[in-house]
Amino acid sequence: MKYVLGIDIGTSGAKCLLMDPTGRVVASALKDYPLYTPRPGWAEQNPDDWWNAAVLGIRELLSKEKDSAQKIAGISFSGQMHGLVALNREGKVIRPAILWCDQRTQKQCESITKTAGGLQGLLGLTNNCMLTGYTGGKLLWLREEEPDSFHSMVKFLCPKDYIRFKLTGVPATDVSEASGTGFFDTRARKWCESLISMVHLPRSVFFFFFESTEQAGSVTEEAAEITGLPAGIPCYAGGGDAVIQAVGSGLVSPGTIGIVIGTAGNVSMSFNAFTPNPEGKLQMFCGNEPGLWTSFGATQTAGGAYRWVRDMFCRDLVHEAKRTGQNVYELMNHEAEQAGPGAHGILFAPYLSGERCPYPDPNARGIFYGMSLSTTREDMIRAVMEGITFSLRQIAGIYQELMPLEAAVSSGGGAASPLWLQMQADIFGLPVKTVSAASEGGAYGAALVGGVGCGMFNNLADAVSVIRTETVQYPCKENQEIYARNYRLYQSLYPAAKPIFDLGGTFGY
Repeated sequence: MKYVLGIDIGTSGAKCLLMDPTGRVVASALKDYPLYTPRPGWAEQNPDDWWNAAVLGIRELLSKEKDSAQKIAGISFSGQMHGLVALNREGKVIRPAILWCDQRTQKQCESITKTAGGLQGLLGLTNNCMLTGYTGGKLLWLREEEPDSFHSMVKFLCPKDYIRFKLTGVPATDVSEASGTGFFDTRARKWCESLISMVHLPRSVFFFFFESTEQAGSVTEEAAEITGLPAGIPCYAGGGDAVIQAVGSGLVSPGTIGIVIGTAGNVSMSFNAFTPNPEGKLQMFCGNEPGLWTSFGATQTAGGAYRWVRDMFCRDLVHEAKRTGQNVYELMNHEAEQAGPGAHGILFAPYLSGERCPYPDPNARGIFYGMSLSTTREDMIRAVMEGITFSLRQIAGIYQELMPLEAAVSSGGGAASPLWLQMQADIFGLPVKTVSAASEGGAYGAALVGGVGCGMFNNLADAVSVIRTETVQYPCKENQEIYARNYRLYQSLYPAAKPIFDLGGTFGY
């Protein structure tokens, strides 16, 4: 029996897994690494931390499953999107990678948009806004703020592409990841030469791209010695995590949305034809096979906000979890259940790292609203869960303007909690499903894409047929009525607070 190796380079860790032709995850390994915030609003990582974690994960997999190295038919990749990994002529990393959640490039993004003829001009070229998270603004920031680094840069890669480069020696990307640079013509599925020229970036730094299921190199002898993999294994292009996670949830046709609550959160849907993005609210990216496009809207801080609550307010629960062997998030969820739907009127806006959709605003900041002397920790924990879900509900509303929605598939940390699943069903007003291996995230989607590449599956529709529905949560009418009232109030928070956010931004807050 042959396996596909899926590798996902996340924000908090690298996940590696082996999948067989039935879609079963044979073995998986997760290795974490640090994130650095040298200034407020900045986020960086060391690309060699990703590589070292991937190597450890691969070696652990090979040790778990006997003779697995010889059974691997192909390798595919997923990873956090938009990160800037600058390489010099020798293929060495010049500086720490600037990540998707970094907010330093607002000025550069505004400049690119103005140069393109404003928002409508830019949408006409790429079908996307130039968001601060995208790689495009980072390139201009590097040119303006670190010119020595910029002039030393021969190529730039995105995070998962750096790992494939280390395995194969081939500097390349895929169409979904290229879409997230902001310099890709997503209608024609090629680099937007006119926009690159307008902003005077050297065309040479923009790397070759593949469709996600195409081979993009093979494991080299050097990489084989480091990882324990046999040399010559085909490596497929893969895709950016926000896009390829949709594949891992079975979303390769319109009508069903995917809800991902990871460090960030997003709502996604796939289209079988190019779809215009008239107001630029969504991100419309090339999908993971020809003829497929995947759109999504991202809220900048989802599970990251829940982790923040854990670290700031629940240290006693962290200690209790360590002492008893329990999961700290289950303890937090139990407290949230005590608060009940609506969190006694407490609302939370999860803008702890700025926001992306529906408000592309790096100056946005988190809000607790409605607190009083009677507010409890249980209320605050519940409000954070609900606020994250309200933010995602706003994104789903954009899709509902395009077509009726039938159901949602939930993955990430929010799918691991029955409480949070019910909350999603009640707030979205849709049946919310979980599916097999969704907890494996982008690594599973990468394995499915790699399975198409190596001939294990005929196409993505064939690949996702191995995915099984595991649970379904249906909306509770009583809860829906409570959430409908709170959601109306939640929708007024950002417009009311925006003048304060703008003022804070002028002071660098």
